Amino acid sequence: MKPTYLFLLIAAFVAGTLWLYGAYIAKPRPPHKRPAGATSPGDRRVEKTDADWKKILPRSVYTITRKQGTEWPGSSELTDEHRQGVYDCVCCHNPLFRSVTKFDSHTGWPSFYAPIVPNAVYNEADGNRTEVRCSVCDAHLGHVFNDGPEPTGLRYCMNGVALVFEPGK
Repeated sequence: MKPTYLFLLIAAFVAGTLWLYGAYIAKPRPPHKRPAGATSPGDRRVEKTDADWKKILPRSVYTITRKQGTEWPGSSELTDEHRQGVYDCVCCHNPLFRSVTKFDSHTGWPSFYAPIVPNAVYNEADGNRTEVRCSVCDAHLGHVFNDGPEPTGLRYCMNGVALVFEPGK
């Protein structure tokens, strides 16, 4: 048997085993539940089923905002955006961050040191990190870390795909 055929046979076996494990053995991730006490600006809420989000959002946006994905560092045009304006949630257009709180963290993702209002976002434990979600539609936006600049000392490291920039707003 040629090495190429052997490699393909082994690769097909591994792929099939992984598919079977995912389809029949692995436990699915439980649906996200909004934490008790989380509020949003004006108590505004946007709630849709997962199927509805999947229909209206582009695949990359859906994967990041609804399935807790992460974009590649340096892949977002918003990382180098320097105009004045507001960054909104791509799913519900909730205003999240002002451009005056944006800074270059040298991480490859748009970074901010404070949300536009305290309840524009909420945080949840995510293993050894802290996940940031939109308080209106529960979209996964990115993570927050304690290594940011003054005055907050926080670094909201956001996926650019999860944000929409509104210049001059």
